[in-house]
Amino acid sequence: MDLAGRTVVVTGAGRGFGRAFALQAGRLGAHLFLSARTSAAARTVAEEVVADSGARVDAFACDLADPATVRGFTEGVAAHTDRVDVLVNNGARYLAGPDLWDADDEAIADTVASGATGTLLTVKHFLPLLRASEGADVVNLVSSAAEARDHRSPAHPAFYAAKAAQAGFADVLSHRLRPEGIRVISLYPPDFTDGDPLHAGWDGASRTARDPLTARSVLDCVLFAIGQPRDCFIRSFHFEQL
Repeated sequence: MDLAGRTVVVTGAGRGFGRAFALQAGRLGAHLFLSARTSAAARTVAEEVVADSGARVDAFACDLADPATVRGFTEGVAAHTDRVDVLVNNGARYLAGPDLWDADDEAIADTVASGATGTLLTVKHFLPLLRASEGADVVNLVSSAAEARDHRSPAHPAFYAAKAAQAGFADVLSHRLRPEGIRVISLYPPDFTDGDPLHAGWDGASRTARDPLTARSVLDCVLFAIGQPRDCFIRSFHFEQL
């Protein structure tokens, strides 16, 4: 997989999968635009990417629950590039607790807003730049919590609601953007183990049928999908759960 010359935007890049994807995309030659809730977190990962691969990286603060910062993020990217080839919607707040009373009203509203509204507004405001690409991909890191009758996650019901909304948006978006040649690819992983591309164990981690799903394997699915010829529209990845 070669991302040289391609412009890639990653939300929620300050840690976890977003950070791992940014590091790997940098190694593959992408020009990266990263966002995190704080500019400090985004800049830290941007510096790691530059030190690791020398890739071009710009970092922004973006709170997906705040429409004004989403607009500011997209405007900032538009000031540096005339197109976006890959948009990775990774950012979303996780909220724990199986009971509705396990979280206050503000946390519930923030969780739904960041996962659902935040994804919708991010795509809305990046759409002109995606349309300017010769072949754009929108990648959504959803969750198995959005699948019908899935109750395995200990997440708060607000997280389930946010991911179900994100999945519904991705489904209709895939259909409506298909005539324009823009692919919408959604992944529905169960809880998976985070990995660090800067750690020696990234390449050597066990990935057998007896092991839990790894961030590396989820990342490989994304790279596989966006690397396909433009006649191949992979709409979603669903994963068998242990």
